[in-house]
Amino acid sequence: MSRRPNGHAGRIRPSLRLAAATAVCGAVLAASVQPAQAGADRNPPPGASLRQELRELVARPDGPPAVIAVLRDGDRTEVYRAGVADVESGRPPKVSDHMRIASVAKAFSGAVALGLVHRGRLHLDDTIGEVLPGQPAAWHRVTLRQLLNHTSGLPDYSASEGFLDIISADPRHRFDSRRLLEFVADEDLEFQPGSRYQYSNSDNIAIALMAEAATGRRYEALLRELVYEPLGMRDTSLPQGYRLPAPFLHGYQIDPQDGPVDVSEAVGASGAWAAGGIVSTPKDLTAFIRGYAGGTLISDRTRKQQFRFIPGALSQPPGPGRTEAGLAIYRYTTRCGAVYGHTGNTAGYTQLVAATADGRRSLTFSITAQTSLTSNPDLLAQVRDVQEDFVCALLRG
Repeated sequence: MSRRPNGHAGRIRPSLRLAAATAVCGAVLAASVQPAQAGADRNPPPGASLRQELRELVARPDGPPAVIAVLRDGDRTEVYRAGVADVESGRPPKVSDHMRIASVAKAFSGAVALGLVHRGRLHLDDTIGEVLPGQPAAWHRVTLRQLLNHTSGLPDYSASEGFLDIISADPRHRFDSRRLLEFVADEDLEFQPGSRYQYSNSDNIAIALMAEAATGRRYEALLRELVYEPLGMRDTSLPQGYRLPAPFLHGYQIDPQDGPVDVSEAVGASGAWAAGGIVSTPKDLTAFIRGYAGGTLISDRTRKQQFRFIPGALSQPPGPGRTEAGLAIYRYTTRCGAVYGHTGNTAGYTQLVAATADGRRSLTFSITAQTSLTSNPDLLAQVRDVQEDFVCALLRG
């Protein structure tokens, strides 16, 4: 399959300015959503059926140009793919292709923070006031635990008028990532900390700043020392600009009338930073989620705290099955059992990474178009159905 972008690949459409305003981490308002194929009781599809499901996703008029899924069971790896990584060249997607992982980056900031908790450099009940006294006094009682499970009440900087005005006018604007919270510094908490769940990109900016304050090290260095190197990840980074390292999966905005528009490098990463700016590959994400969900980066004591879940708390976008939120990790309970991970979406990409609690079995599922409850709920529903079938294939072998 090869879909041409009708001459639009080299420029940014006006509609992308609006897309950029929501692309920072794919943040959407939480909404009630039913588990994918809720109540279904059927066997997991064989490999041929899984491949057909991916082909059907790509064949939709509003579908992604590419899908790549990596199933890992111990030392055995199966790669499923459909479509093309680049509509111009027509080449297939590969596990070594770079891509934006969007809000899956929140699991990385969780890995850093929980790694520091494991080492005694931070504590889950440390407050913003204790670690970041320069932040607004109204936020000082918020704890690291509440930031990690999105019960902090911090206003979301990426939804602020000032931030949206800048990124809508210039999607590649270079922000000072460590000052992103200043967009909402004059706002009070939206609710009493710990009283309810509300997904906020501000939480993970604050987490990264707390990690820096506790160690005197830059967040990017902490990622390398606490996550990339221990898990053998060689192709993962947190850039500031809009360029992607080659080779990369091209991400697209899908127009059923005019065809796909390449938005891979339409939006800069500095406005997302610890909340969604990381670039990785399917191969590296597989290594990450096996180690992260499997608990190899932290102590059993810390992991018990991480695995306290809030029922009905959605990741963005929702993943397969029924969702519950832990500390920078979600439990996705499907008709075949539970896996643990994170989702994400941004301009051109939608991601799911998940693994069993022992880290032995994992799924990395990436598509090259953004899906959300608000922008394309029908496509998202099909994506979640397919993801659940892949989880079932993973769990039932």
